[in-house]
Amino acid sequence: MILDTDFMIDLMDKQPAAVDKYKECLVRDEPIHTTALTIFELFTGVFRSNRSIEEKEKVAKILQGKPILHLDAKAGERAGEWHGTLMKKGEMINVIDTLIAGIALTKKEKVLTRNTKDFSKIKGLMVETY
Repeated sequence: MILDTDFMIDLMDKQPAAVDKYKECLVRDEPIHTTALTIFELFTGVFRSNRSIEEKEKVAKILQGKPILHLDAKAGERAGEWHGTLMKKGEMINVIDTLIAGIALTKKEKVLTRNTKDFSKIKGLMVETY
């Protein structure tokens, strides 16, 4: 299971639905990962914040112990395939979401996200929400 950025933010904010879903994943003994792309998005938020020290601590705590999946050539190819296909159809989605989807597709992992609108456009991608 790949934890998407919006899920990680909701978990840091202690949103009940996200907390409950996280606990459910732990009970199921679901392998939990995130991506280097989510780290980029989280730290972008940290340094946009007026409370960057506090936010950086929250991010460090939420990332602690979670394996990080990286964008490799195969994932980049899959992401490019989907980004180009969606562009051609006029169905643009966030580039970073496409890259996360490429990682998930090549690793055969589900994406845990609140953003089903964008991720659902990618056929074959397993998406779980909360």
